[in-house]
Amino acid sequence: MTRTFTVTTRARVPLEELFDASLSVDAHVASMSASGERAVAGVTSGIMRLGDSVTWRGRHFGVWFTMTSKITELERPNVFVDEQQRGPFRRFRHEHRFEHEDGVTVMRDIITVASPVFGQLAERLVLVPYLRTLIRERGEHLVRSLGG
Repeated sequence: MTRTFTVTTRARVPLEELFDASLSVDAHVASMSASGERAVAGVTSGIMRLGDSVTWRGRHFGVWFTMTSKITELERPNVFVDEQQRGPFRRFRHEHRFEHEDGVTVMRDIITVASPVFGQLAERLVLVPYLRTLIRERGEHLVRSLGG
C-alpha cells in the first residue's frame, strides 16, 4: 500500500538558504549522523541540481540499507523532488516545498512511500512514524545549522 504524509517545519531563516541546505549532500549527511548515513556514489558532496543522483548508505532498524535517489523536479527556490531509483522501497518520493507565511519560512516535506517488506499494519505503525521522525529531525537540524 502507498502512504503519503507531510512534515511541516517553520523557521525564521531565509527561504533560499533553507532551500539550498535541503539540496546539500553534506547537510543531509550531518543531519543523519545517528544512522551513519553517507553518500557513497553519484553526487557525494555539495548542492544537488536537477537530474543529479546520489546513492545513500545508512543503518535503519539495525539493518544497512542502500538507496539511490534522483532529483526529478527543481524550481528554485520553491520546490524540488527526489525519487528513489533503486533501493528498499517499492516507491519513495520526497517533495520539498518552500514558501513564506506570515514572515516565516515554511518547509513542507511530502513523502509518498510504499514498502515491499512491511505489511499495511507495520507500515502504519512502524515505517511511517519512523520516517516522520527522521524527516522532522532532519528539518530541525537544517534550521539549527542556519542559525534559526
